[in-house]
Amino acid sequence: MKRVALSTLSVALLAAAGTAHAQNSVTLYGVIDESIQYVNHTMNSQGQNKNLVALVGGNLSGNRWGLKGTEDLGGGLKAIFQLESGFNINSGAMGSYNGNQAIFGRQAFVGVTHDQYGTVTLGRQYDPLVDLVQPLTADNYFGSTFATPGDVDNNDNTSRTSSAIKYVSPNIQGFQFEGMYALGGVAGSTGSGQSWGAAATYGIGSFNVAGGYFMMDNSSSPAARAASAAKGFGGWSQSATSDNVFWNGSQINAAYASAKSVGTGQIAAQYVAGPFTFSGRYSNVQMRRDSASAFPSNERFNVAAGFVGYQLNPATLLGLGYTWTHGAGDVSNTYNQISLGADYNLSKRTDLYAVAAWQHANGTQRDSATTTSIAGASIGSYGYNSATSSQTMVSLGIRHKF
Repeated sequence: MKRVALSTLSVALLAAAGTAHAQNSVTLYGVIDESIQYVNHTMNSQGQNKNLVALVGGNLSGNRWGLKGTEDLGGGLKAIFQLESGFNINSGAMGSYNGNQAIFGRQAFVGVTHDQYGTVTLGRQYDPLVDLVQPLTADNYFGSTFATPGDVDNNDNTSRTSSAIKYVSPNIQGFQFEGMYALGGVAGSTGSGQSWGAAATYGIGSFNVAGGYFMMDNSSSPAARAASAAKGFGGWSQSATSDNVFWNGSQINAAYASAKSVGTGQIAAQYVAGPFTFSGRYSNVQMRRDSASAFPSNERFNVAAGFVGYQLNPATLLGLGYTWTHGAGDVSNTYNQISLGADYNLSKRTDLYAVAAWQHANGTQRDSATTTSIAGASIGSYGYNSATSSQTMVSLGIRHKF
């Protein structure tokens, strides 16, 4: 009888384990992206223009690994989580965000989701523009080489937001919206370092449109900004909820890292016609100063970009992009960038790619609180600064997803 009871208990435990496994899941995933890259007219440490040849990772997709999971809570409700870590493929170092190395610096959140009522998540997350608007742009297909110069509008996902509460609605006949608020967490100064934003998207057939606004505030403490500047991060406080968009040191916008706030409005539209994908987008970015800022006047950037993708065959995608970026207010400058791309799938998880870009700059750029100079080129979000008005970049790479 004892043996029978134990056997019965064992069968019951196995059945329960099988049921739990069916209701819950945890997935390990990642992306490894590496390339040989050539860039001309790149300033070295002596300020001389030189050609650069190097191994550079993360052109189409940022290198990462992560864990994500769900638990069925019953009644259509599920608990969800995601932990995502970035890394440098050529050094093995953890990713650095806003000057801070963090094991799960790309994403770290937990929440609940329901098919009828939507999703609420808390933690470190992408903002609404990245979630809903960026997927309709060239960056979604060919990454950083097609991104805005200096990534002034965060089209290349330079910034992520900590301490964020996010709500994402269910898809309602093609319409979806999202709102997010990040608590600054400063005693007696609730708004210091806060972030907030909202976006919406609508799709019908082959046409999709999306738009939204995101505001990220710097710390209201002059001492915090000064400490960040002393560490080489230009004045955007490391305690602000949103990472700064100036970390790559691009001469296009690096002088505005001590801004009191950065507000970005963006709209995008996409239309798919057979093998062709057409998209266009517009951004307006306001970099506002206060008494603790190390630049004399507010600067704004207007960005307009277009993209055409062509699915040559099931394995091959070709792309052509153009980005116009214009700065005004403090100083006036214009950057014209043309980007080309080809992506060939060896399998569902591995692809080879070639991307290239050429940029021409004109006007004036701010170098410091008291000095300006002739605008130099700086392609995409890489931060390769040129002492001349033009720059060319070519990358040949491989990407593997697991």
